[in-house]
Amino acid sequence: MRIFGIDPGSTRTGYGCVQTEGSRHRLVVFGSIAAPAGAAFPEKLDVIHRALVALIAEHRPDCIAIEDLFHAKNVRSALKLGHARGVALLAAIQAGVPIAEYAPTEIKQAVVGYGRAEKGQMQQMVKLLLGLDELPAPHDAADALAVAICHSHRVSSPVTRLTAGLPRAPRSWRDFKPAEQ
Repeated sequence: MRIFGIDPGSTRTGYGCVQTEGSRHRLVVFGSIAAPAGAAFPEKLDVIHRALVALIAEHRPDCIAIEDLFHAKNVRSALKLGHARGVALLAAIQAGVPIAEYAPTEIKQAVVGYGRAEKGQMQQMVKLLLGLDELPAPHDAADALAVAICHSHRVSSPVTRLTAGLPRAPRSWRDFKPAEQ
């Protein structure tokens, strides 16, 4: 299975593609997309979108995994990140490829084994899991590879296969529906 991971960002968006056969992963490509420093925000979004469309078309993944939003203290930064994430989702949808979304803590848990792992720990584990000679850099690209690896672990997990057809458990009280009597 070929998985394309995306770590969206308004300044720099990381991407990484891995080929996986169960627990073995092979690096296909990784890097980051950055618009010129003086570019207006809409132009930056256009650069991100065009680059992702081209990369997805070139590497033809079986699925795309994208990092979900996290709770940010700065509202303006969160909104810009949301725009970049929307552009990434649009590129994935236009490619007609299945999309999976993962929270940052879920990615860290799947790759490092600890949901509050630091950037350096993530880079080190990605290096080990992919058998790289050096740490993947920049950290946005390493994070995108981690998103792809996380998806690989979730898809190949025996628990995931056993529970695939079961209804999803409620995540909040708003989702809870008591059984009718």
